[in-house]
Amino acid sequence: MLATLRFQPLAYACLITVATLLGACSSSVVRESGGPVARSTPKPGATAVVQRGDTLYRIATANGISARDLAAWNSIPAPYTIYPGQRLRLYPQAGGRTAASRPPAPRSNSRPAAAPSRRPAAAPPVASPAAPMASGVAWRWPADGELIGRFVAGEPTKQGIDIAGPGGSPVRAAGDGVVVYSGSGLVGYGELIIIKHNEQWLSAYGHNRNRMVNEGAVVKAGQQIAELGRSGAPREMLHFEVRHNGKPVDPLRYLPRR
Repeated sequence: MLATLRFQPLAYACLITVATLLGACSSSVVRESGGPVARSTPKPGATAVVQRGDTLYRIATANGISARDLAAWNSIPAPYTIYPGQRLRLYPQAGGRTAASRPPAPRSNSRPAAAPSRRPAAAPPVASPAAPMASGVAWRWPADGELIGRFVAGEPTKQGIDIAGPGGSPVRAAGDGVVVYSGSGLVGYGELIIIKHNEQWLSAYGHNRNRMVNEGAVVKAGQQIAELGRSGAPREMLHFEVRHNGKPVDPLRYLPRR
């Protein structure tokens, strides 16, 4: 979102009712006891699938791993939110090799030989951005209007895009799916709708003026699900997020160009 519009991400205030309907999105604060921290026991090749009601701390404890290590191994930032169906690695990812340090060169009284001239190294090619993950969803724009806020990776207040428009204009489902949440229980999102498209992909629609679908409703891409509004926002706008296995991704990489 824009810097002036600061909203809490879905994870910050996930209520119990939302957890049940969404498949229990769980937010766990990593805590360590006051005593010495137990040494983590990595399990190479092993993973754990998040179940309804699980927290990061509970999974870590059950597998003899500190919550801090489990979060680090899976690149899970604060506030350490996990989601049902998410697969957590129970071992650190193999890192790059560290170059061995060289012993110091022996001292010599003779004048050092001139270093041979070298050609300047060619600039490395610019890596192209990775292709978006296949979603199996025929994504469509959820609303008409001006794009006023963009996704920023790693920025908790900018986990989606913001689309401005006149109040009451239609908000549409971005893809076929099932409504798993329709309510106003998440602070900062106003009247919110969440659609589950398949086992890995969700989309969220916030700040609506009026919700037109309930939990359990089967919706089609392009079907109107709400009216654009300003609930929980300083102006009429739609906040739209796309999530893969609970992690936000840039919606603009999946929506068609316009």
